[in-house]
This record gives sequence, structure tokens and C-alpha cells, in this order.
Amino acid sequence: MLGFFWWIIIGLVAGLLARFLVPGNQPMGWLLTIALGLVGSVLGGFISSVVFGTDPRDPGFQASGLVMSTVGAVIMLGLYLAFNKRTAARL
Repeated sequence: MLGFFWWIIIGLVAGLLARFLVPGNQPMGWLLTIALGLVGSVLGGFISSVVFGTDPRDPGFQASGLVMSTVGAVIMLGLYLAFNKRTAARL
């Protein structure tokens, strides 16, 4: 159960860092920010395993994990904003 709370905390931190690093207005609330961070963590873990050869199943908190989670969240936020802008332009 404690692992679930760590996922939420890391997702929130990575999502907030991504929103801080990407300029502009991001129309999303807390839950979407947490989801952004969680999906970014998965993407960052995948990128880390491909580029650096790390094992994504390695347990434990690492600063590099938070960095890659934030990198993944920035990528996902960019995709979200591009999709959201295109969708809003059609309306």
C-alpha cells in the first residue's frame, strides 16, 4: 500500500516539475498533473532502460529516476499541449 502512495507522490512531483519547465499555460488540474507524472515516469523508465541499459524492475528511489520521470513528463506534456491545441482549433 505504501508503494502506491510513493507512485502518487513521484507522479505529482514529476508532473509539477514538467509543468514548471514547459512555458505557457497548461489547462489541467491536480489529477491530470499526477497522471502526467505517472505516464512520464513509465516513459522515462523506458528511455532510461534503452539508452543506459538500466533494469526498469530495479526497486528503490533514485535521483536519476526522478530526473528521467521528469524528462518523460515533459515529453508527454508537449504531446498533450500539441494535441489539445489542435483539438481546440477545430472547435
